Formats: sequence, structure tokens, C-alpha cells
Amino acid sequence: MKTLDNPVCRILGIRYPLIQAPMNWINNAEMVAAVSNAGALGVLGPNAGPKVIDGRKVPTEERISLELARVRRLTSAPVGINIFSANDDGTRAYAMKTIAAAKANDVNVYCLVGTFDDVIYSAIKAAGGIIVHRELTPTPESARVAEEHGADIIVATGIDEGGMLPSSCMGTFTIVPAIVDAVKSAPVMAAGGINDIRGVRAAFALGAQGVYVGTRFIVSDECPAAQNVKDMIVAGNGRELIDVAPNERSLPTAAAIEYNRRLRSGESAEALHKEIMAKGGLGTAMLHGDVTNGIISVNTGISTIRSVKPVAEIVDELMADFRD
Repeated sequence: MKTLDNPVCRILGIRYPLIQAPMNWINNAEMVAAVSNAGALGVLGPNAGPKVIDGRKVPTEERISLELARVRRLTSAPVGINIFSANDDGTRAYAMKTIAAAKANDVNVYCLVGTFDDVIYSAIKAAGGIIVHRELTPTPESARVAEEHGADIIVATGIDEGGMLPSSCMGTFTIVPAIVDAVKSAPVMAAGGINDIRGVRAAFALGAQGVYVGTRFIVSDECPAAQNVKDMIVAGNGRELIDVAPNERSLPTAAAIEYNRRLRSGESAEALHKEIMAKGGLGTAMLHGDVTNGIISVNTGISTIRSVKPVAEIVDELMADFRD
């Protein structure tokens, strides 16, 4: 496979400077492999894979190992694995299991989400891994710390994104050049609101060397998201998004409207977040299609998404400027 003269492509060994974000719940081997086979980097995310096999509930760490093995049966191209980093013993223990599963399946790209953790960094580097670091609330200072400790690629995420939002109000157009100017040599990838070639071009104009995209891949044939959720995204626009908890927003499902009402009435934002998680988090609506009881988290640029397409076609459209 031909690799572009681009630092992200060189580091990851991929054709295009594009990473598919490791979206929670709505992520599986088929989608990850399709992204990697199209020349980008597919990343296996949390809660991927079947929850029950032959009537037996499968523990999360076992699901990850089984799903990585499925990915490897579908592609020999580079793939990545998500690791959450929060500087505590619980996340560290789970990270060590994930690193072991990745090594067993010839996966050496680790997309870290969260804060810098020297224990996890050291374990990944000892395993010969590549670190893609994405701070939940990126700052120039945190980017420099990550780079100084061995991060190979830095992701600058704006509040335009879907999923867990940054605590800062800085948008993608603001945070990307700030992070680009802060680091010494690590390439920066832009994340947040990027769904088409215009967003990609804007990211590169701001100094990014690649893009990190989630929401656009939800509306793909291979994504396991519920069809009614894909239909809502195609029909929706970013102006409809409403806050449901701290750092979380949603398209206006019945549950989201109620959470928003309670949030505006002064109910504890943290309690609302805990309630959302107790009711299945993003899996309730986005995976299972229960839009009465669940929320749909997407980026603010969904008005540019107007159809469900195969992953390969989405990659081709996003990377139109990089094709031979």
C-alpha cells in the first residue's frame, strides 16, 4: 500500500491521514476493518463486540480480545485500539489487559482518551506501541506534556465534536492552531465537526496533519448503530442539539428533552449523567434504537451528512485531495 508523504501516514503506516474515532458501543470488527481496508486507520472502541455468546454474558475485556481477533480475520492493515486514561488503578488495570490483547492480535496503535498517565504510557512504549493522544479537554500545556513523554500523534478536539465534550468552550477552529503552535514536532490531528472534504481542508489550513472523525462513520453501512438513529442523523442538523448533562448533548429524543428540562430546572448535572449511564449510556438509543429512553450524541456538523454510505465511499470522499 502506498503511503503519502505525510507524518501521520508515515507513523501509522496507512495510506490516508484519517483515523476513525473509537466510538463507544457503535463500533465493531466489520466497521474497523472496513476503515483500515479503505486506507485509513480503523480503531476498535469500548463495548465493541457481542455481549452474550451462547447464553453466557461475556466480560468486557474478553469481548475486546474476541473482537480484535475478528478484526484481524477481516484485515491485515494497521488498526488501533482505544484506551481510556484517568490516572487511577481501575483504568490502569483495564489498560494492561487491553495492551496484552492488542499485542496478541498484532495491534500496536493505541488511541488514548483522557489525561496523561505515565504508567499506561510506559506499558505501551515497552510493548513497542504507537500512542495517539487525545485529551478530553485539550490545552497547549497538556499537549506539550504528552509529547514530552512520548506521544507520537496529538489530537486536538473542539467542542464541535460528539460524545463526551471538552469542558472548554473552544471550537475546532480555535483549539487546532493553539495545539499546533504548542507542540515541537508531533503531528496534530483535528477532531470535532468534520464530516466532509471542506472540514478536512479547513483542518489542514489550520496546521493539522490529519483528521480524527467519528460521527460521519456512524452513518455508514458497516456501523452497528440502529437504522432509526442513522435516519435521524441524516434528517437532523446541529441546531437541534440540546444539553442533557455536563459535557453531553443529544439530538432531541424523548429522553433527551426530559433530561434537558431537568437540567434547566436546576437538577444536579452529575446526577443526570449517572442516570444516563445507569440506563445504558449511548448504547440504549444509538445501538439498540430505543430513542424513547436513550440519547443520540453527534457532532454539530451533521447537516452535511445526507445519506448512509459504505465506509470505503466515506473515506474516499473525505480523502479526495489525497487520492492518486
